[in-house]
Amino acid sequence: MALARFVVGIDLGTTNSALAYVDTGVGEEEDVRPAHLFIPQVVQPGTVEDRPLLPSYLYLPGPNEMPAGSLRLPWDQGRDFAVGEFARQQGGVVPTRVVSSAKSWLCHPGIDRKAAVLPWKAPDNARRVSPLEASTLYLKHLAEAWNYKMAKDRPENRLEHQDIILTVPASFDAVARELTVEAARAAGFENITLLEEPQAAFYAWIDASGDKWRKQVEVGDTILVCDVGGGTTDFTLIAVSEDAGQLVLTRVAIGDHILLGGDNMDLALAHAMAQSFAARNIKLDAGQMLMLWHSCRAAKERLFSDPSLASAPVTVLGRGAKVIAGTLKGELTRGEVERVLVNGFFPECALNEEPRRQRGVGLQELGLPYASDPAITKHLAAFLNRQAEALAERSRGGKKKKTAGGLTAVLFNGGVFKAEPLRHRIVSTLAKWGHTVKVLPNDDLDLAVARGAAYYGLVRRGRGVRIRGGAARVYYVGVETALPAVPGAPPPIKALCVVPFGMEEGTEMDVPGQEFGLVVGAPVEFRFLGSTVRRSDTVGTMVEDWEGQIEELSPLQTTLEAPTKEGQTVPVHLHSKMTEIGTLELWCISRDGKQRWKLEFNVREQPE
Repeated sequence: MALARFVVGIDLGTTNSALAYVDTGVGEEEDVRPAHLFIPQVVQPGTVEDRPLLPSYLYLPGPNEMPAGSLRLPWDQGRDFAVGEFARQQGGVVPTRVVSSAKSWLCHPGIDRKAAVLPWKAPDNARRVSPLEASTLYLKHLAEAWNYKMAKDRPENRLEHQDIILTVPASFDAVARELTVEAARAAGFENITLLEEPQAAFYAWIDASGDKWRKQVEVGDTILVCDVGGGTTDFTLIAVSEDAGQLVLTRVAIGDHILLGGDNMDLALAHAMAQSFAARNIKLDAGQMLMLWHSCRAAKERLFSDPSLASAPVTVLGRGAKVIAGTLKGELTRGEVERVLVNGFFPECALNEEPRRQRGVGLQELGLPYASDPAITKHLAAFLNRQAEALAERSRGGKKKKTAGGLTAVLFNGGVFKAEPLRHRIVSTLAKWGHTVKVLPNDDLDLAVARGAAYYGLVRRGRGVRIRGGAARVYYVGVETALPAVPGAPPPIKALCVVPFGMEEGTEMDVPGQEFGLVVGAPVEFRFLGSTVRRSDTVGTMVEDWEGQIEELSPLQTTLEAPTKEGQTVPVHLHSKMTEIGTLELWCISRDGKQRWKLEFNVREQPE
């Protein structure tokens, strides 16, 4: 099959999305580099402009709320919703009609991610969409923009015909990855490969450095990719080794899923601004706090994007007749932003400090399961402590003497790190922990992930430097212990390793050892588990005491069809496969090999 002309990298971000591409049609010998698509979007009613980023916001106006045609796009004159810049602006005006942080909701196991629940606090009669649908609409907008600009007269250039690299947080579990793929399929994409965002950022650094990247690192180095985006904090370790005289890059560890990022910081800034309003005897209600949250986000982004600004305006619609002109105004200063973010989210701490894991109140408001402790430095300390064994191995294996723990460099990613004081606090904190690191340059924190994803598309065609990695976790399936029933105590669950750390996409293997009993023809629950620290477990390893090192992922509830065997237990052996998109298929094969049932890390009601 002929290769697609374009390889396309898409960063489906919590706050902003972006698209970069490489045109391979210019020839093998040309210096092809990723370029960015400037994305047409509504920026004001009736006004469409090209922007380098597509804000990941969806505005769902009510009946007769907008004049007819004010949300039209060049490819859809009747559009009755808005994705992008205007939707982001509307968050500060009518937040209950604006969907934000859809990516965070997409990985929230506590809700039905296919149910129409967004905007989360919308009134009962408001339009709503599911996290899956919102993600699909963002991707559809990118596809429509691409086809409008790049494939008007060339049907073969349509985005659905290109090789697409779609990025996800490294900490996304297999369910969230599968849902991301489902959103991409619904948007019309066909040839999809998933790539972890920290790796994409590192690929962007390689691309920007050219051949000089080999002079910036050396054998024995271990690089921390510190990625704080709008919704998640991701930590990744990439090791530098040598093979046949060539430098080799390997992703050796990732952090756990931490729902902590720019959203939390915007809310903290909103609370700080609310105190300044309170000092003026202005008390804000819940709706105004939502507006303030969105307004503080916009102000923070202005300050981050323009270092010359000392402050940015914050506005909130007033309530009641006493409010002059109906608008409350304030100023968010650069000093206040740095104070709130540095002290609140990047406090100095010791290497042995652990982030707070438990909340103190018995009843919690339903919503996103944000991290209990906002201190990113504490989460980083916990990550490095959990990966101490891997770091020690790197230190022993390197050709040069290492600082304690083995870290030698850091690459920052995510718009949060546009603020120099935040980068400085991470570097100084690492130094206090015994890691003297150099900072690898990342000149475009907004677009690096999309650009790196496009570069990875070339790598898949043999035209770049590959980061070795494979499965970012060890995966297990829960097996019920065959013990006599005890009143009031469910049978213990053992964790059976079915995917080892680093298992490459597109590979598969039998799970050795005993047969297992598979319940067919009746509703059952399969419990899946994962670990980022037990990297030495091999396929077939059975772990009895797993709490603390292995965590449960979303279970799969299904009925495995088996005519004439309803409710029976069938002896099977297991076969696991890591697909090209990075999700796990676990095959249960009957003793005679005539029947096969497939389980996937997904939320589908029926197995395929």
